[in-house]
Amino acid sequence: MRVVLLGTYDLGKPRTRLLREALRAIDPRLRELHFPVWEGVEDKSVMHGLAARLGVAVRLLLAYPVLALRYLITGRHDLVVIGYLGLFDMLLLAPLAKLRGKPVVWDAFLSVYDTYARDRAMASERGWKARLLRWMERRACALADRVVLDTKAHAALMGELYGVPQSKLDAVLVGAEAGTFAPAAARPAWRDGPLKVLFYGQFIPLHGIDTIVDAALDPRGQRFAWTIIGQGQEAARIDARLAGRAAPQVDRIGWVAYDGLQDQLAAADVCLGIFGTSDKAARVIPNKVYQTLVADKPLITRDSPAMRELVSDEREGLYLVPPADPAALLDALEQFAQDRETLPATLHGDLCEAFALPALTQQWRGVLEKAITR
Repeated sequence: MRVVLLGTYDLGKPRTRLLREALRAIDPRLRELHFPVWEGVEDKSVMHGLAARLGVAVRLLLAYPVLALRYLITGRHDLVVIGYLGLFDMLLLAPLAKLRGKPVVWDAFLSVYDTYARDRAMASERGWKARLLRWMERRACALADRVVLDTKAHAALMGELYGVPQSKLDAVLVGAEAGTFAPAAARPAWRDGPLKVLFYGQFIPLHGIDTIVDAALDPRGQRFAWTIIGQGQEAARIDARLAGRAAPQVDRIGWVAYDGLQDQLAAADVCLGIFGTSDKAARVIPNKVYQTLVADKPLITRDSPAMRELVSDEREGLYLVPPADPAALLDALEQFAQDRETLPATLHGDLCEAFALPALTQQWRGVLEKAITR
């Protein structure tokens, strides 16, 4: 099948890069019609300064005439895929595909409305911004032949919000880039001294970073060495909490480049996922979880319907705990301290097969075939 990957999709996101790899495996002649808009914008909800906002606005204004012309003169193809962040792309470019009689697959990945108004509480759900986002997403879902999210739980939300029929919804796991994240050739001998605990990510509500800080500051947590890496919406508040306490056991790092995360993972004894209580936190499996599993590191993260889509039973080296429960996090760390000497040499290899590139390619192939034969 001949595929066009169209739009302003964000190549800074592993999700988008893995989608592109999968599409290239499906169609080696994949036609990419891309205009870079989001490069360098790590967190779109906290763009600082007028210049940054104007830069994105100008790039968006330039993007659509260019992309529309390129698409209208592109050659034979069977369908169009619009990647994340593709809300504007769906409204402005998907109608052109419809005019040419081509089905459109939208990798929504997440609900922008739910993220902005509900999860991050950056606007009132009754305010004009949230209502506009909701209308836009509803319209985008109506235009798409297939709407793709990262988990079945997330896909169900789109059905609830916009009445998208189940038959039109798909879920494709995010996965991790094996070229960037990989297990060490051999697991090093366990080090003397405190266990090294690693968290990294954007500081957003669904991560539940307060739970990590509460655990780190607890007397039980002071026997561990904590590394907390990241920046974002909640960073200033978290830093103020840490600054108000003597916490030599916590190493707070503002940011690490993407290609440096493998070194951080290798240095850690155990890694942390997310611990938030929001509905969205229950629906997602974040990048860091996939990356930790691919790196074959022990992992502690919240139990959730989304995680149970990936993990159906108890597994060595994987500890699922209730959300917003510092005591449970510390219990899991103490359990890991007891388990670590007897853990198998390989922890997550079979689990990773479910979201390795061949598996993702098959998942995407199934989505595309359903779009063509609708």
